Amino acid sequence: MGISCTSENRTLIVKITGEIDHYSANDIKNKTDKEYKRLNSKNILFDLSNVTFMDSSGIGVIMGRYKNAAANGGKVAAVSINENIKKIFELSGLFKIIKYYENPEKALKEFSFGR
Repeated sequence: MGISCTSENRTLIVKITGEIDHYSANDIKNKTDKEYKRLNSKNILFDLSNVTFMDSSGIGVIMGRYKNAAANGGKVAAVSINENIKKIFELSGLFKIIKYYENPEKALKEFSFGR
């Protein structure tokens, strides 16, 4: 599992590689929370283009970051989700609170209009 964070217009962009499971969830949560505060972010954008597997721990990670961002008036979105991960989002109800975009540029554009 790998995680990298960048920022653009107060949006933390979290790119995850590999599996999001019980073993990696805590690392993802901690790094995302640390960078969200350090960069004074408002929104979070999860780039899941290189995620090969996600279980309920991944759902928990995303839900927790959603709650943090919402408490700051921010939004959370996901981009570049493969079909297997998309099914997990649908079955868990994540798409009811988190928007999906085909690419980061579309998400960042919408986030910038919502400021």
